[in-house]
Amino acid sequence: MMDLRQMEVVVAVADAGGFTAAAKRLHVVQSAVSGTVRALERELGTPLFTRTTHRVALTPAGEAFVPAARAALRAAELAREVVAAATGELRGRVTVGTMQGVWAGLHHALAALRAEHPAVVVHLRQAAVADIRQALREGTVDLAVVALDRQQQRGLVTRLLSREEMVLVASPQRDLAARTPEGTIEPDAVAELPLVDFSPGWAIRHAVDRAFRAAGVDRKTTFEVNDIVAASELVRNDLGVCIMPRSIATRFPDLTTYRFARHAPSWKVMVVRPPGEPPAAVAALWRHIR
Repeated sequence: MMDLRQMEVVVAVADAGGFTAAAKRLHVVQSAVSGTVRALERELGTPLFTRTTHRVALTPAGEAFVPAARAALRAAELAREVVAAATGELRGRVTVGTMQGVWAGLHHALAALRAEHPAVVVHLRQAAVADIRQALREGTVDLAVVALDRQQQRGLVTRLLSREEMVLVASPQRDLAARTPEGTIEPDAVAELPLVDFSPGWAIRHAVDRAFRAAGVDRKTTFEVNDIVAASELVRNDLGVCIMPRSIATRFPDLTTYRFARHAPSWKVMVVRPPGEPPAAVAALWRHIR
């Protein structure tokens, strides 16, 4: 008879994209994962995955099975939380999503949750905005700290955490005085400079792309990085300039910052979750994120 462990294994294979990766995620050997899936497929009378040398993909039956399995696993988790709440101890698991470049003091909220409810387990998942939204829809992420535009917020419960403009960060060696009257810089002037940009999928990159499109300015990326510290080192050695939120720029006081005269890239950081009453553990973390 089908059980929750079988569902968990199938969902892990679907999420990880393969049997070996799922085995690592579940901390079991790969043969155990394969055996569990084969046994369930025999019971259901149909394959859930197509297997090739290089790829594992869901069959139509698998596509139908996985969302139902997720719902069953979540229901079991909720049942455990209800029992734990009745005994006075909050338990459960919370999966938090966040975009690269967006943090908003999340570590403070996680520490506060651990102090208040040490039995709650938190998993953190960092991904691009499209992946985070999809994960919220599928229920694989319970809440997220993200920077979303108005259209991306549709269908989600949101709470604003911060709003700020971005600044240009440059090495003190780079003399931008002629281009920066009163400490500001024009988007056109930035387009002429070697630019340290963040990879597509970063919230910072999304906001900068949007602002430069609005200004009608084409910019050329000289360096594309996936790390704030790497960006700061390139700027510090005067290999380029970088655009980042002021709250991040303050981490590098030895670098010079310039405001934008117009079309300043900006973002709103918010905490979001799917609609409806959240599980107790999710609600507890939601309260701590400020």
